[in-house]
Amino acid sequence: MRNVEPTYQLPIYVEVHGRGRPVVLIHGFAGSAFSWRYWAQDLARDHSVILVDLKGHGSAPAPRDGRYSPADQADLVYRHLVHESLSDVTLVGHSMGGAVALLVALRCLDQGEARVSRMALVAGAAFPQPLPPFIKMARGPLSRMVVRLVPKRRLVRRILRSIVHDPAGVSESQVLGYSEPLRRPEHQIAILETAAQLVPEDPEAVTSRYAEIHLPTLLLWGDHDRVVPLWVGERLAEVLPNATLRVLEDCGHLPPEEKSTESLTVFREFLEHNP
Repeated sequence: MRNVEPTYQLPIYVEVHGRGRPVVLIHGFAGSAFSWRYWAQDLARDHSVILVDLKGHGSAPAPRDGRYSPADQADLVYRHLVHESLSDVTLVGHSMGGAVALLVALRCLDQGEARVSRMALVAGAAFPQPLPPFIKMARGPLSRMVVRLVPKRRLVRRILRSIVHDPAGVSESQVLGYSEPLRRPEHQIAILETAAQLVPEDPEAVTSRYAEIHLPTLLLWGDHDRVVPLWVGERLAEVLPNATLRVLEDCGHLPPEEKSTESLTVFREFLEHNP
């Protein structure tokens, strides 16, 4: 494993594992590279696995510059791809990271670049939809008080149990992995900024362009996803020209964690069929 330090002043944190074709893994809202722990080690056997902690998340810096929208995050990921001269990239995004991945793909199109060769959206946010309760809470007037005063493990445990299919499957190590970054005040503020900026002012300006993305794309969803509902994946399958939807049974919003082996198998099959 080697760490890529942000020496060129990008406020993200990156870890690189293994060698081979690059697979860039982008986590969701309030997540980090921790979200991919079951995938990363296996994929690193034959790929260069690039784990990104988005700005204000995990081990990444959390500057108070107010720029935490998916478009801002996508700009940073794209700039990292350019700085590292990465090509033949498989871009993978979970939840909010799915929105980021779509924006990176569009940015590459706009620049006339073929850096990204294939894409996987895992319960990826893509269209306007009702916000889940924990996002509404993070956007509410009492959000700063709640995040500051409520014990982080208790808060994270409650949220995790609300978004998976089987709440009994949420482990204490999982709770700790998600709650640890939230102990830092600057990251608490960054997460709330992110929640406030999740919905773009003109969603149609982005969603109307999805048909331009001809990359082979895996859409991987849980059949009981209450955060980004299955209809989002079904609609993406209709508008993306080269997309395949796979649905995991008895799974909620966290396929790489709830169904780690099955979800990884599906992803590897996608890689094998799209060399």
